[in-house]
Amino acid sequence: MQADFWHKRWERDQIGFHLAEVNPYLQRYWPDLGLPTNARVLVPLCGKSLDLIWLADQGFQVLGIELAEKAVVGFFREHNLQPQIGQQGAFKVYAHGSIQLWCGDFFALTAEDVAGCTALYDRAAMIALPPQMRQRYAMHLNGLLPSGSKGLLITMDYDQAQLDGPPFAILDDEVRQRLGDAWQLRIEVEQDILGQSWKFLQGGVTRLVERVYRLDKQG
Repeated sequence: MQADFWHKRWERDQIGFHLAEVNPYLQRYWPDLGLPTNARVLVPLCGKSLDLIWLADQGFQVLGIELAEKAVVGFFREHNLQPQIGQQGAFKVYAHGSIQLWCGDFFALTAEDVAGCTALYDRAAMIALPPQMRQRYAMHLNGLLPSGSKGLLITMDYDQAQLDGPPFAILDDEVRQRLGDAWQLRIEVEQDILGQSWKFLQGGVTRLVERVYRLDKQG
């Protein structure tokens, strides 16, 4: 799955993954992480999510990474914000207040780029990637954030043979294989949400489980 795939999805407004509300799991479980006020949060493949605004409103510094510039521009326009635009290495940076959205390839990020980040929020990154890219994503992510970092990861689990991704199905075993050496993992909630998803029902999926993981980076 190449960058061109996501650029085309945004250009055609094929963005069913974009939620028109703040993610309820974020609102419920983020406060339990006990992060200090003003902590810097890394949000990979952030799109134009309303979760970015929510995090900023809670007092956090937000660093979103997004490949599609249309999504970044749309985020600031839809919230009537006028960003400052600059360059940071390979990334075009849009910034306003406590929110920075870096437009570019997540895999180009370095630990120096995310210096100061001690938190992670992944609602739409890992599930957006096919298996071979998920392995690369996890390895890169594991090397970016320091020990003691905390975060939330949200995944979906269903029979991939019943419907193609994205979003892709990720089993609990895979999450633990990819992240377990670097992070302590705890499932906060897992529930079948098939009845809430017309796309998956229409596609013939018979089970759709969302899992929310609490992540604690180990030393």
